[in-house]
Amino acid sequence: MKVRRWWIISTLVLLFLSTVKPPDAAALTIKVGYPQLSGGSMPLWVITESKLDQRYGADVKPIYIAGGATLTHSLIAGDVDIALTGGAVVGAVLSGADLVYVGIGLSTYAFTVYAKPDIKEINDLRGKVFGVITRGASSDHAAIALFNRYGMRVGQEVKFLYFARQGDLLAALDKGIVVAGVFSSPTNVMAKRLGYKELVNIASFKLPYPHNAIATRKSLVRQNPELIKGFLKAYLAAIKIIHEEPEGAKKALAHLLGTKDPEMIDDSYRSLAPLFLKVPYMPEEAIRTVLSLSDHPKAASADPKDFFDNRLLKELEDTGFVKELYSRR
Repeated sequence: MKVRRWWIISTLVLLFLSTVKPPDAAALTIKVGYPQLSGGSMPLWVITESKLDQRYGADVKPIYIAGGATLTHSLIAGDVDIALTGGAVVGAVLSGADLVYVGIGLSTYAFTVYAKPDIKEINDLRGKVFGVITRGASSDHAAIALFNRYGMRVGQEVKFLYFARQGDLLAALDKGIVVAGVFSSPTNVMAKRLGYKELVNIASFKLPYPHNAIATRKSLVRQNPELIKGFLKAYLAAIKIIHEEPEGAKKALAHLLGTKDPEMIDDSYRSLAPLFLKVPYMPEEAIRTVLSLSDHPKAASADPKDFFDNRLLKELEDTGFVKELYSRR
């Protein structure tokens, strides 16, 4: 009887072990950095809110690191595995960093310029101080592109003052330190409530740009492509929810922004949801935009194809993952 009991217990243990993942296989932890408390990080929060990472064998840990440039340095250092960041990655690669985009986030600049009421048009900013978030990152590139469009020379006809966070920029506008600045949702709602006026919506120009793009280290893609694919699967599923389930996306936004304010949540969703592509391939034109705005000495001769790798997304599309994802109801 003792032998039989031992045999049964041993068999059950072996059967159990064969049906569970070993600890190292289950612990595909992915540290994902994001630079601002804005709706541009919506897919990340839909992932965590809907537990999409668990569905695809990953464990996503969002980490807030203020400013695209600082976040990019954290990615280089290995403090995060993936960064949802903008054009700062291009400057880092030009300087020799082992980074690559594996997908785009928002397909254009998601910024709006708010200004003091006496500023009637962009040309009124000549000789004034303009507020921007982080030199060399998305808001900086958006502001440069804006003034280039109006034929104004940055540093000569308009001065930039840089801040770490959107809240700091809004405080500077309120104190008269700057007369205008680039804002993202939902801080633009706060600016409007304080009596500042929308001067121009930069997103309306539809300039290609890697805003909140998905960046990682090339070495990580080589060593652990399944880790990155696990995140991309969850990201694609989050985009589907953003497009098809507004209330679910808004619930995630409320958690991200730490507010129940319906105007802030609705504005973030309404203005940003259309900018997320169904399959977020990085377009070559978006990298060209960043290179054209960069003052790095290697920018002019750089090949845009060296900065992104769409192969993992294409693999997910070619193997039917995207088709199967959108066939679900």
